[in-house]
Amino acid sequence: MKSILTGKLCLTSLKPCNLETCTKEEILEYFENTYDLDETLFSALKDESSFYLCPDRLRLPLIFYFCHPPVLYINKLLLTGLIKEQVNPSFEALFETGVDEMSWDDTENYRMGGSFNWPSLLECVEYRRKVRAIVRKVIQETPLELPVTVDSPWWALFIGLEHERIHLETSSVLIRQLPIHLVEKPLGWRYASSSSGLEAFDNPLIKIPTSQVAYGKPRNFPSYGWDNEYGQMTTIVPDFEASKYLIMNGEYLKFVQAGGYGKKVYWTKEGWEWRKFRQAHHPTFWVCTKGCKSGCGAALASYSHCQPDKATKTSGEAGCTEEPPSGNQNGWCLNGVEEEELPEYRYRAMFDILPMPWDWPVEVNYHEAKAFCTWKGSGYRLPTEAEHHLMRDGSKKPLGDGIMSDPIFCDDLKEKSNINLVFGSPTPVTMYPPNEAGFHDVFGNVWVWIEDHFNGLPGFDTTYLYDDFSSPCFDGQHTMILGGSWISTGDEASRFARFAFRRHFFQHLGFRLVRTCGLLKTPVRVVNAETIIPDNSITVPKETVQMITVPSANTQLRYETDVAVQEQLELEYGDLSKAGYCSQLYGVCNRVIKEQQLAGSTCLVLGSGTGLISFMLTQLFCKVIGIDYCGRFIETAQQLKYSGYQNSDVKVPDYLDRDRVIFKQLTWIPKEIGRHCFILVNFLDRTLNPSAWLVRLSQVVQAKGLVVVASDTWSRNNLDQRFQELRKQLSFVEQMEIISKGKQGNKVTYVTIWKP
Repeated sequence: MKSILTGKLCLTSLKPCNLETCTKEEILEYFENTYDLDETLFSALKDESSFYLCPDRLRLPLIFYFCHPPVLYINKLLLTGLIKEQVNPSFEALFETGVDEMSWDDTENYRMGGSFNWPSLLECVEYRRKVRAIVRKVIQETPLELPVTVDSPWWALFIGLEHERIHLETSSVLIRQLPIHLVEKPLGWRYASSSSGLEAFDNPLIKIPTSQVAYGKPRNFPSYGWDNEYGQMTTIVPDFEASKYLIMNGEYLKFVQAGGYGKKVYWTKEGWEWRKFRQAHHPTFWVCTKGCKSGCGAALASYSHCQPDKATKTSGEAGCTEEPPSGNQNGWCLNGVEEEELPEYRYRAMFDILPMPWDWPVEVNYHEAKAFCTWKGSGYRLPTEAEHHLMRDGSKKPLGDGIMSDPIFCDDLKEKSNINLVFGSPTPVTMYPPNEAGFHDVFGNVWVWIEDHFNGLPGFDTTYLYDDFSSPCFDGQHTMILGGSWISTGDEASRFARFAFRRHFFQHLGFRLVRTCGLLKTPVRVVNAETIIPDNSITVPKETVQMITVPSANTQLRYETDVAVQEQLELEYGDLSKAGYCSQLYGVCNRVIKEQQLAGSTCLVLGSGTGLISFMLTQLFCKVIGIDYCGRFIETAQQLKYSGYQNSDVKVPDYLDRDRVIFKQLTWIPKEIGRHCFILVNFLDRTLNPSAWLVRLSQVVQAKGLVVVASDTWSRNNLDQRFQELRKQLSFVEQMEIISKGKQGNKVTYVTIWKP
């Protein structure tokens, strides 16, 4: 599949750019390296048909991940004005949106899998080629002002670069789940060596005394960072002890042999439900001979790695891949051992099945890691974020050392950590030297699961260019991962990197054992969200751990409550007279539509709430699309659409045509929304970053359309400041006020009118 390359084969990752000193030549080289690495990974697929398979039933087919990164470059560069035109509007809608499935038992979406008609591979390769040329031109021709900061147009380019490097890693996990006969190791791909015979290993605990720790990325640090990295947390960490090494396959084998996957007592409630659903009997990248359920989707639903007659490629050495003997197409021998004599467990590496490397770290999801901790007993758990920072203290330099305080920028990185693609696999946990605190692999090898829920640090803020990168994951459903893996590059390999996954996700991801050993309880931070079932969210030794409930840094999640729903219903349906809020807002829309002689069939409501204003606008439009980020509001609006009422107090007037309305829950305005002749924006006061919505309006309003923006706080006095992004795209027409009555007194809403 070298034909998919728009550049060259590449297996070496460069350092990220220093945003204080980088030149255009360095940025261009880093871009080419990023693009080449991604394409080299996909060149491992043996034929075009593999691009349309779903290695994971809850994820998109691989063709999506091949085209998604270049689409993001285009869409982000458009937002900053570094480019003026789309490349392929249908691609930039289709490949814009990824997937973060809500639950391990979600029904497979066939738009994402079996029956959806995706573009051809040739079309996707040509799209990548065009985007490469466009980004090269942007880098070469756009004036570069240093330092590059979050307020610089160049930030959009670095979003694209680091986003593609994230997908280099996530795509590698998906490719690793493909049937082995569909992939071929790229030339030069190198696995680490292993003793492959170590069943038991001494993994002592190292004690860390009570300490204060501070973490978080300074906003002036001269490298790219995602929004969740910034801010600062300072906390006291009580005495604890942690395993010197990451938990190895050899250690985890004892849990498997003890029947750990069959004993409910070791698992959380959520974890046990997942284990039963997946019918898991061992880690997903272990290979046995018993036909275990794979979790693949669509055409691969019946496939299993754990079938000796389907495990068609086996490497005799961890560092090399043997060629198949002629005539043996159904199964391979392992070092001369026939299939019926194969060892109980082998190991699925990226492109080969290897003898089990018992001294490599085990790779499991959160549920499996927690079950092992419980089986181990004696108060064992996963580390907290603060504890992880204390464990790595000996590996980092003080921030006063500038850019060199981050290991990813240091020349000796490959001598200290299995990160940044030094190898194409994990390494033995003893391969790299310990840090000053005595721990191995605090950076690299595999990510580690953390006990804390994912959340923003104090001082968290978002950028309008990617408002929803982190914030939707501050919901208690996402658990933190830290430290990076062997394939983490760029910002992912930074000391500041903070990421999270749903607890059932697979990644190059393992864990380290920790337990509190002093009198003080260890604080574990969990997000306070009404949608979380506490028994499912986290399970820790209550004798030694204190659960600290913290508010979500995503203020939008505060509306996901019964109280917020009732308040919104009262605002919309509490007064249906002409003096009511929605009636007055509809009156404004009706007037300006007639005055501007607006003609069109579709309307878009951003901030549809519980639906009334969308229902009212059906009097003026054949189709109304109501969008809100709040799931509870959308759910209530859907109920009202189908039944017409919620209770005796909430009823949609009979003269409104509810069938003309479509409600969608979205956290931004995607390209798939299309263009509309009329847009009403009605929720800026409750969004996390209003500019993130305003900057996209010109992309969804028709050339002769109209935009109405309603806000409680964006008045005439601060119009220039509030709408500076909107003024770059649209022309101001007029402003007015509407006054409605509520439980808290009169409500003043400022309404502004705009047109292209």
